[in-house]
Amino acid sequence: MKVLVCEDDEMVLKMVEFRLIKDGYEILLANDGKEAIEKIKTHAPSLIITDIMMPYLTGLEIVHEVRSVMKLKTPIIIVSSIGLEKTVLEAFQLGADDFITKPFSPNELSVRVKKLLMGIN
Repeated sequence: MKVLVCEDDEMVLKMVEFRLIKDGYEILLANDGKEAIEKIKTHAPSLIITDIMMPYLTGLEIVHEVRSVMKLKTPIIIVSSIGLEKTVLEAFQLGADDFITKPFSPNELSVRVKKLLMGIN
């Protein structure tokens, strides 16, 4: 299964990539929102993990694009240091499946990824 990780913080990107490769997933990486949309279109990932604050397109804009424009049901996990209730609610209203506030445990992310992917197996 392919997991797309959209994150502009190199340390977080590498940590998530390392953990998910260890769990047996094929990982696609994107450093900004534009690159993320291109990879979604070309690789059809099984799950998307995206930060909110990124260059070009935010994570919320990615959720909107995936749900409203592409009409995909791909599970999406938002990862953000912005844990404001308003932001979390907006993410869910746009169609995000889960929200994790930074800093987070790679083990917690692993469990959430498995849970969402089990629903589509």
